[in-house]
This record gives sequence, C-alpha cells and structure tokens, in this order.
Amino acid sequence: MIMARHPKHLEKEIASLKERILSLGASVEAGVQRAARSLTRRDPVLALKVIDSDFEIDQMEVVVEEECLKILALHQPVANDLRLIIAILKINNDLERIGDLAVNIAERAMHLSTHDRVDLPFDFQSMSEKTQIMLKGSLDALVNQDVNLARQVCMADDEVDAMNRDVFSRVEAEIKKDPESLSSLIQLLSASRYLERVADHATNIAEDVIYMVEGEIIRHFNKISENTVPFSKK
Repeated sequence: MIMARHPKHLEKEIASLKERILSLGASVEAGVQRAARSLTRRDPVLALKVIDSDFEIDQMEVVVEEECLKILALHQPVANDLRLIIAILKINNDLERIGDLAVNIAERAMHLSTHDRVDLPFDFQSMSEKTQIMLKGSLDALVNQDVNLARQVCMADDEVDAMNRDVFSRVEAEIKKDPESLSSLIQLLSASRYLERVADHATNIAEDVIYMVEGEIIRHFNKISENTVPFSKK
C-alpha cells in the first residue's frame, strides 16, 4: 500500500511542477511568435529554428506529465491540490499541441519561402497578434490564477474564429482571380487555420485556470460573465 508523504513534500513538489509548466508555456509562446514572424518574413532560417525546437518542447511535456503522475501516486492529493494537478495535466497537453501548431505554421513558411511571393489576401499580422495576446493572457492567468483574465481570453476566441472565417472567403476570391497562386494561397489558408487552433487551445487553458481556481467547469457552457471586458475593448 502506498502511504501519503509529508504535506511539506507535496508543497515542494507542486511548486516545482508549477515552475516546469510555466517554463514549458514560455517556450511554446516563443515558438508561436517565431513561427508567425517566419511566415510574414518568409524566413526559412527562423522557421527551421521553430521546427528544431519541437523536440525540446515534447521532452518538457513528458517530464511535466511524469511529475503529475508521480505526485498523484505518492501524495494522493485532494480538493484544491487535486484540481491543480488535473488542470496542469490538461494544460500540459494543450501546450504541447500549440507547439505542434507552431511547427505547422513554420512548415508553411518554409514552403512559401521557396515560391514566388504572394501578397497576403488577409490581415495575417492582426490575426497572429490577437492569437498571441490570447496565449499570453492564458499563461498570465495561469501564473496569477486570474479568473477575470481567463474569461477575457475565452471571450476573445470568437474574434479569432470570425477572422478565420473571413480568411476563407478572401482566399477563395483570390484563387479565382489568380489560379496560378493556388499552392501558396492554400498554404496561407492553412496557416490561418493553425492560428485559429492555437486560439482554441489558449481558450482551453483559460477554461482550465477557471476550473483550477473556482472548481467550475465552463467547457461547453456559455458562462462567461457579462461584466468581463474583452481584450479589444480595454
């Protein structure tokens, strides 16, 4: 039978776990920034850095998961501590997926760098900045356990979804005007879709922060307060 260890040990290991998930978050955030920049600049060197860094992010994700499982097995946490470990396990998975999406964007940048430049038929920069603000907001909410900020992130997701829908119609129109640019335009459409999914994962992280702090599962429910101020209206 596994015996629960001293609470001081649990406190120390949770502190270490928080540091690891924040470190992973910082690496993933940097990866998304570089991936977006590599696409707007058609920079294959920067794109390659994003692709090469994915192995390190994967390794960090594995370590966080192992630490979570070790804490669950050795300390059998309950209440707030248990919610924290569960939330970190889920956030860990979301961060790893965001890292993969950054690689996908970087791969689009690699492809575009080898073809004639095609003007962006949509505001990729604005969409990218909005998505990065959401990701940063979700990580700041995690660091500070700030549920109001987490709710702002959730609300912002609708804006990125709308941007992505607009991209589809713009790219479709551009393909009709310039069929020879089909390949590059499809790459840009994919990059937009990957950004939209990054925003979805940032929203997941924000929802898990709310669960971690308040014990309330808001996933699949529209429970964002009407008093929450969206990013764009601050």
